[in-house]
Amino acid sequence: MIPSSRPPAPAAATRLAPPADQAALARVGATVRKRLEADPVVYKIPTDEAEIFAVANFLDAAECARFIAIVDRVAKPSRAFDTDYAQNYRTSYSGDVDPADPFVRMIERRISDLLGLPPACGETVQGQRYLPGQEFKPHNDWFWTNAHYWPAERKRGGQRSWTAMAYLNAVDEGGATDFPTIGLSIPPQPGALLIWNNARADGKPNDATLHAGTPVIQGVKYVITKWFRTRKWG
Repeated sequence: MIPSSRPPAPAAATRLAPPADQAALARVGATVRKRLEADPVVYKIPTDEAEIFAVANFLDAAECARFIAIVDRVAKPSRAFDTDYAQNYRTSYSGDVDPADPFVRMIERRISDLLGLPPACGETVQGQRYLPGQEFKPHNDWFWTNAHYWPAERKRGGQRSWTAMAYLNAVDEGGATDFPTIGLSIPPQPGALLIWNNARADGKPNDATLHAGTPVIQGVKYVITKWFRTRKWG
């Protein structure tokens, strides 16, 4: 399982992508940006700090219900790089879904087609379940290149370029996705797909993509997330 990375470290100069990945992030960012901005069903969230897009009703009710059942089968205590469950940093339950499942492959293909990215660059879809009180504190999805895990991740596909996250159900209270640097909070909306570029236009990792899954207060929250790398993943 490839979880999201931990929150920002203090040494800003050490968190830039290596030159090869920076160029790749800039190239991939431009390709996806052009495709999404030309798609009439895609809404661009108005902010100059990051590239964030949304698609309403990307999944229908039956697809959401099917994914919820899948998530319930694979969910285990979540992990994050360098942070274990006991530290209460990421307290949800999550798990990678079966990439060989024809239903999962169909949805992955739709996400890849929407972004115009090769399916081979996409990580396995991860499902996440949040019960009351559970959360994922502020973090970025891109990797710290000075961290111990980076040499392995560089070989496994390099930096994460784009993130695609779909909400599977409505939540009675809480569970919003917050981008605190931007001042943006997005409540769960069944079937909606949220997409963001983890880099800036020049290919440098974007601090403004810092985001959090806020605590669920009442109800249960289900989402699926698919991360894309700059090169073939795996």
